[in-house]
Amino acid sequence: MKFPFRPGWYGGVLATLLMLALIPAAGAQQPAPGAATPDNTLARPPKSPAADAAAARTNDPLVVPGFWDPRHRPDRPDLSRIGVIRFLTETDYPPFDYAGPDGEPAGFNVDLARELCNEIKVQCTIQMRRFDTLVDALNKREGDAIIASLGETPQMRKLVDFSNPYYRTPARFVTLRNSPLKTLDARTLEGKKVAVVAGTAFEAYLKNLFTEVELKPYKTAAEARAALKKGDVDLLFGDGIALAFWLNGTDSAKCCEFRGGPYLETRYFGEGVGIAVRKGNDLLRRAFNWGLFRLWEKGRYTDLWLRYFPVSPF
Repeated sequence: MKFPFRPGWYGGVLATLLMLALIPAAGAQQPAPGAATPDNTLARPPKSPAADAAAARTNDPLVVPGFWDPRHRPDRPDLSRIGVIRFLTETDYPPFDYAGPDGEPAGFNVDLARELCNEIKVQCTIQMRRFDTLVDALNKREGDAIIASLGETPQMRKLVDFSNPYYRTPARFVTLRNSPLKTLDARTLEGKKVAVVAGTAFEAYLKNLFTEVELKPYKTAAEARAALKKGDVDLLFGDGIALAFWLNGTDSAKCCEFRGGPYLETRYFGEGVGIAVRKGNDLLRRAFNWGLFRLWEKGRYTDLWLRYFPVSPF
């Protein structure tokens, strides 16, 4: 069977991908509240208590991934035709999917599924399975939808249909907090040592677009992070969501912080993550699109995102 793609699971084959332009960095001018950016990925979220509190804590512009343009509201489908929705998720991909202390499914994806069920007012179940079995289980009708950080790719679209994306994985640079590197460009990065996991899209991206840096490939993300903490390299480049999770945890010991970016080139970092349904299940796909828009419009998506990512990957 074909192995499903998920952000963060990148193979060396991506090293041959073509070079395309960057998305403007986070320091660039931000869109007006509620407006969509050109690629519709970083629109500012609606106001919510959690968003206001987070902005006050960080004193920085709040950036939460948003794919919803308020000028293009999805049509509300006939939700009365939907019975119980059986969600499938994976077993161990924190903070998105994992088993809670009671053994029940937990994580961002699980909570988002529950929010969607409340919004469209249908009963739902959530079952955990090994990630590489999810698509087969869906197509064998052992579930109705996959919410497990399953990346939308041309290959995956041959097997399943997707809702609109509800997040993307940006690439980010991380430096030590006391690093003099404040802005990242061809001049400031020239000759700088950058840790990266070998054979990943992040390594391929730097080879093609940041030719002025000195790449330092490591076998694992843990080894790359350790090199940065010890000062063996000047920067680390990798999965922004995984890095945000690390920066907010105890293992980082508050050593480091994001600089520059985010970088969202789809040829390297994916087209986004949606909810997968069986091919042709247009009713359920449209119901998820409508429900996701409503959660974002009400600020509930923002509250959920900030609960899991107080350090913004963007």
